[in-house]
Amino acid sequence: MIKDLTKGKPSKVLWSFTLPMFLSVAFQQMYNIADSVIAGRFAGEEALAAVGASYPITMIFNAIAAGSNIGCAVVIARIFGSGNYKKLRTAVSTTVISSVVISIILMLAGVFTSAPMTALLNTPENIFGDATLYLRIYIGGFVFLFLYNIATAIFVSLGDSKTPLVFLICSSVGNIILDYVFVKFFGWGVAGVAWATFIAQGIACVFALVFVKIRINSIPATGDYLKFSMEMLKDICRVALPSILQQSFVSVGNLFIQSLVNSFGSSVIAGYSSAIKLNTFCITNLTTLGNGVSSYTAQNVGAERKDRIEAGFRSSLFISLIITIPFSLLYYFCSSPFVGLFMEDGGGEAMQIGIRFLHIVSPFYIFISAKIMVDGILRGMGKMGIFLVSTFADLILRVILAYILSPHFATDGIWYSWPVGWMVATMLSIVFFLVVRKKEIINQ
Repeated sequence: MIKDLTKGKPSKVLWSFTLPMFLSVAFQQMYNIADSVIAGRFAGEEALAAVGASYPITMIFNAIAAGSNIGCAVVIARIFGSGNYKKLRTAVSTTVISSVVISIILMLAGVFTSAPMTALLNTPENIFGDATLYLRIYIGGFVFLFLYNIATAIFVSLGDSKTPLVFLICSSVGNIILDYVFVKFFGWGVAGVAWATFIAQGIACVFALVFVKIRINSIPATGDYLKFSMEMLKDICRVALPSILQQSFVSVGNLFIQSLVNSFGSSVIAGYSSAIKLNTFCITNLTTLGNGVSSYTAQNVGAERKDRIEAGFRSSLFISLIITIPFSLLYYFCSSPFVGLFMEDGGGEAMQIGIRFLHIVSPFYIFISAKIMVDGILRGMGKMGIFLVSTFADLILRVILAYILSPHFATDGIWYSWPVGWMVATMLSIVFFLVVRKKEIINQ
């Protein structure tokens, strides 16, 4: 269903548009968590640590896919809002063709450099082989991951957040079932976890692309259109590249953090792996709302309805609080049962590490939620450069503080770097938004 986000009460529009997106990300994160839960419970602590050690590298590839998702969604949403459907078809076709080429190149590069990347993270010898194997299989399916993200972006830019939900529910359920079968009954360990993701993402990708073609063909457009436009690709890259840089630099920062965590041994890696998956569940929900705000803003910019942007921003802040507060309370007061999901026998040191991470980080979710909403507005308005400063501030502070504090406070020193980075980055993003608001929204 194609939906015009330039009409109707902004709060109602955002609720109805983003709710299916929340459900989508919930199922997506569910199978990401299931990977670690099944690895930890049925293959042991070292398997959980191996999957966790690979996580920051897989997140770099996810960041590239997510940044590309944001870039094409903003551009296509703006064109859709303007009503130029012939240009819309060119944008979609250009996006898909360029995505196929880029994803294949990155997939090949990742597969052949899996072992060196794993070694760079100071991965302990007892989990090095499994971590490399998991990474190689996971990256082998990157083409599917990338193209699925692009297909989702196209649906969302047209105001359709429900179709991707259907695909993701099916993919997530299938992935969890395959995880269980491959690890519990076939005894494939971390390879089984990786192959389950590979197969589930591949099937979801194929179906999503087929339905994208059907949906685009249903939009009326007169005359022939360019299948590939270099100018259109440049427009997409102008939005996508800063988003990719933003997401990738955060992931690169996490590589440094992971390398530091790895130096404390496999039990600490296992505890961190469980906690960071739970943390990512919350942050990804907020990022999903931010992406929805970007599409909402971009459609209204394309339709020259900037008067609706501020109302949409206020609504997004309210929705983000509804998401953030339960996560903060649950992770702080119920951290033990959540982390315990990943542990086969109570976890010992690994259990305590995961709980401590959540106790330090979860009370500060309110700061990062505000930043993500502000960034969503700025992206949708095409202000792709200015919010990078706040993201880099977060990244640099977290990495530097982690290395400074860890010799004095051990792993707690690493966890303290999260709240400080978030608070500084949030303040910078808000300052940038107030400047743009004054120039382009209030005084339009």
